[in-house]
Amino acid sequence: MAQKRKCGVLLPVSSLPSKYGIGCFDKKAYEFVDALKEAGQSYWQILPLGPTSYGDSPYQSFSTFAGNPYFISIEALIEEGVLTKKECDKVDFGTDTTSVDYAKLYEGRMQLLRKAYERSNIYMDPEFRRFQEEEAWWLKDYALFMAVKKRFGGIPWSEWAEDIRLRWQNALDYYREEMYFEIEFQEYMQFKFRQQWMALKSYANEKGIQIIGDIPIYVAMDSADTWANPWLFKLDEKNCPTQVAGCPPDGFSATGQLWGNPLYNWEVHRNSGYEWWIKRISNCFRLYDVVRIDHFRGFDEYYAIPYGDKTAENGWWEKGPGIDLFRAISARLGDREIIAEDLGYMTDSVKQLVEESGYPNMKVIEFAFDERDTGNASDYLPHNYPRNCVVYTGTHDNETLLSWLDDITPGERRQVREYLNNFKDSGKELCDDLICLVMQSVANLCIIPMQDYLGLDNSARMNQPSTLGKNWKWRLKEGQFSKELQKEMLELATRYGRR
Repeated sequence: MAQKRKCGVLLPVSSLPSKYGIGCFDKKAYEFVDALKEAGQSYWQILPLGPTSYGDSPYQSFSTFAGNPYFISIEALIEEGVLTKKECDKVDFGTDTTSVDYAKLYEGRMQLLRKAYERSNIYMDPEFRRFQEEEAWWLKDYALFMAVKKRFGGIPWSEWAEDIRLRWQNALDYYREEMYFEIEFQEYMQFKFRQQWMALKSYANEKGIQIIGDIPIYVAMDSADTWANPWLFKLDEKNCPTQVAGCPPDGFSATGQLWGNPLYNWEVHRNSGYEWWIKRISNCFRLYDVVRIDHFRGFDEYYAIPYGDKTAENGWWEKGPGIDLFRAISARLGDREIIAEDLGYMTDSVKQLVEESGYPNMKVIEFAFDERDTGNASDYLPHNYPRNCVVYTGTHDNETLLSWLDDITPGERRQVREYLNNFKDSGKELCDDLICLVMQSVANLCIIPMQDYLGLDNSARMNQPSTLGKNWKWRLKEGQFSKELQKEMLELATRYGRR
């Protein structure tokens, strides 16, 4: 990371205002970049951009290499002439502009994107053909995976017919011919996604805004990655998982967290020189300027849970690849800007891995006052920060600052007041004090979720781990990122030397 003091905002692309159901790469995204510049910000941190599956989580994607078609700008397709404004305005995306309706989004947006594809004559576009050739190493498997998934009614690939589930050559040949146009439609959507995202990223970079991308450590079981490369994961001869990922029981969850992702066969990765990981990280740095790697501690030790268990209680720890992986990445790709998400209980070996990597780690101010934390809370107090770290008020998984202050125990709230030396203010005023606290810290980079700048409660929370049906929906309202707020943020960035 750059050694100069900088700051930025955490806001998923999906949370941007947009007329067509979800934030995307349209005019509002460009206006958001302009507002970040006016507010004195240098970074825009987003969530993973992959195509989401059941539950709508960007951390459970159908591919680690593909992009989410939901983010394709409908406005841009109207300008291209492959859609009309009238037919787009007819689609029901829901009436609540503050929340994403994923069911309506799936029906309406896919219908429009298919029309755009059918009118595009995309096969005649030399740029599209070049994209197909250059990205064939992942695109062919992904497009086939999505096409076959549609043929089988959306069920997981582990439930497909045996011939295509196990990728017998005759089955691959059959489906590639039988579903030619569905496959091309999938490739078209990836082409438009990449074209539009790279244009937006280029615009942001020209304005002095760097993009911080985010990748999960694991891929989803129901993904093209697992289906096309089963040998890279701990699967049996029928390509069923033997162990899955999660977290052990702790003060936050009595039964632990059962994520269900297949675990990597690290011996196979090591023997290949970490080829798949190098491709993955290389692809990330085409899309982003900085990459935050989620659950970094899993590279030191990872928690393995027997497949089929209903909770994470019977898992055990196994050794990960450690620093070898990051040395291999550095040897092939050079020094890259990576953020290590090392939140949670940190052993000495994890701390050593972070230190050896040289990557900045994360500090979250909400964790500094947690009475349930038996050993690490003091690491999150600003007077203990190193310069080489990234500090947040909270992340996408945390409560908003305002609701967190309401929900913590009286003892924890007393700690906050004592640390701030503020025994009078409450609510929004205390939130502002905490934002100032992290902004004035020695951390080289400070990232604030947009909800905290706005002083919003948990109705604007992005995700509550281990819950389904209410997450990843919040959207910024038109006009919320006001000129007044931009001015306040600029003053903060200037005051604390982060411009």
